[in-house]
Amino acid sequence: MNLNTPRVFVQDIAGAKSFYGGVLGLRIKADGESYGYCVFDAGSATLVVEEVPADAPQEDGDLVGRFTGLSFEVRSVQAAYEDLRSRGVSFSGVPEKQFWGGTLATLQDPSGNQLQIYEQPRA
Repeated sequence: MNLNTPRVFVQDIAGAKSFYGGVLGLRIKADGESYGYCVFDAGSATLVVEEVPADAPQEDGDLVGRFTGLSFEVRSVQAAYEDLRSRGVSFSGVPEKQFWGGTLATLQDPSGNQLQIYEQPRA
């Protein structure tokens, strides 16, 4: 098996397109903004961002604004953290060294979804 296409659900697809493409720098593979979705090249995976309409059922709305479990590997968490903060990205705290040796920081997209950036432990 190969994990290929995680999905993130948002309230505003235009804002999400700007955030994931412009701020995070992911290359857009398919621009379906007029249909409520965008597809981004996220390295080893394809990231699909989908808009949940305001009048969607409660269970669909609950998919927005939560911890996604998605982590983006970066060379330096500290450098990425400082760069993203300078561009207005909100973090829940400063980068922290983890018990497994790596460092991570949790950020939020404009819909309140939590994502992480992490750095592998140095050998």
